Amino acid sequence: MTYLAVPIAAPDLDEAADQITEAIAAGAEMLELRTDYLEALSPDLVKNLVTRAKNAGDRAVPTIVTCRDKQQGGAIAHTVQLRIEVLTAALRAGAEFIDFEYENYLDIQSQERIRLALSQSSRGRLILSTHNFKDRFDDIGRLHRRILTVCPPAIPKLVYTANHINDCFEAFDLLHRTGGERIVLCMGRAGLVSRIVAKKLDSFVTFASIDEQSATAPGQLTIAQLKELYRYDSIEGDTELFGVIADPVGHSLSPAIHNACFGEKNMNRLYLPLLVQGGQPEFDLFLRNVLLRKWLSFRGFSVTIPHKRSALAFTKTAGGMVEPLAEKIGAVNTLIVTAQSGLKAYNTDYAGAIDAITSGMGITKARLKRLSVAVIGAGGVARAIVAGLSDAGAKIKIYNRTVEKAQRLAGEFNCEFAGLDELPGLDAKLVINCTSIGMHPNIDYTPLPDGCLDKDMAVFDTVYNPAETLLLKQAKRAGAKTIDGIEMFVNQALAQFKFFTNQNANTELMRKTVVERLLE
Repeated sequence: MTYLAVPIAAPDLDEAADQITEAIAAGAEMLELRTDYLEALSPDLVKNLVTRAKNAGDRAVPTIVTCRDKQQGGAIAHTVQLRIEVLTAALRAGAEFIDFEYENYLDIQSQERIRLALSQSSRGRLILSTHNFKDRFDDIGRLHRRILTVCPPAIPKLVYTANHINDCFEAFDLLHRTGGERIVLCMGRAGLVSRIVAKKLDSFVTFASIDEQSATAPGQLTIAQLKELYRYDSIEGDTELFGVIADPVGHSLSPAIHNACFGEKNMNRLYLPLLVQGGQPEFDLFLRNVLLRKWLSFRGFSVTIPHKRSALAFTKTAGGMVEPLAEKIGAVNTLIVTAQSGLKAYNTDYAGAIDAITSGMGITKARLKRLSVAVIGAGGVARAIVAGLSDAGAKIKIYNRTVEKAQRLAGEFNCEFAGLDELPGLDAKLVINCTSIGMHPNIDYTPLPDGCLDKDMAVFDTVYNPAETLLLKQAKRAGAKTIDGIEMFVNQALAQFKFFTNQNANTELMRKTVVERLLE
């Protein structure tokens, strides 16, 4: 069993009691009482805190009492003597677990005092923890063995910072190859997924905060995010994994819509945000890490900025199947992992974008023939849209910051090209932004200077977060017709869901989820 623990970190007893009540109401399965945050720390104060935790709510919730060393992430620099006195008092008050630092436990005097306190407790257990706030451990497997050698009954807790998502696989491997009770997590944005899959891999505890302001570690999710967005309560050891590979990924609504649809159909599946930073080498290493570990049960991926061409290249190098359309476009936004750990690559942007354009403009696909179109950007989304418009016979001009990249794309589809400096003179009936400019959180940016748009134009922004970008606001002021990115996003996601599950998704549920998340 994996406990969902909520840290209680407050400067005084009353505020801590309020947090305890809120955490239990939100569904906490365990409380971590971070007594190192208490300003007037004393053994009696901690006894009182443990008693309050025991009597709070309408159900019994086990407690971990932690008084962290400042060097290991503690809030206030209390003396080791006081910290051990606090842990001893917590055990006497009925705390089920105390957390002490492995490095400090190696001190013989500290070890003897902790052992004595545990021997006088009928049910208290020891968590021996170690943290690395900068990087990975040199050898996490050896460190795990050392902790158990020093104190076999202890629950090892090993937490380190993942500077890249590929750093997480050491934590996954340790959980996979070891048994018993152990806590293994990664901190930081790149380590966020480890907090979600901890339950699948049977970590003894994973942590979530009451809200973003009360987080006690980098990358810690809130309990609401974990339970509602990532379907924590339904995660099991055989849950199949999917995810969106992107950089950045925090803005993505893909986890919300896919998890909502998985939930509606009671599927044992989970969709994750996968922050893969870097270029082709880092992308390749991530997919190799996934494919080598069949026990992780990754079954499919959405692929977006900036990895769509990398996904195509990797699939071809790995001997996977690339659909002809994706090959023609030169970009992949959907990957399926086969039973043999091979890959199948598709592009759902093409149809999703063309459908969004025609419905948004109120025209048939035939009306795209000879329509003058300005495409801003030359990345993966642009490639799919240019391919679709080219097939429809539109007259396309591609604008990009790197002119050479625009030139290469234009050469593939027999289009015109230019640098962004020529945008003020654009002459087109349809303007499409295929860049990430204006995407949350950078909502005050636009790819077009004022004065470029008029009432006879239609403007399509493939950015969907926010729904109304600054570019679309400019277009409205000019009297132009506007097409937001939500329709394309939902269209391509529907096609991806079909690839992922061989079933049709609930279109209205997807749209409703997108709108609700954007309003939040």
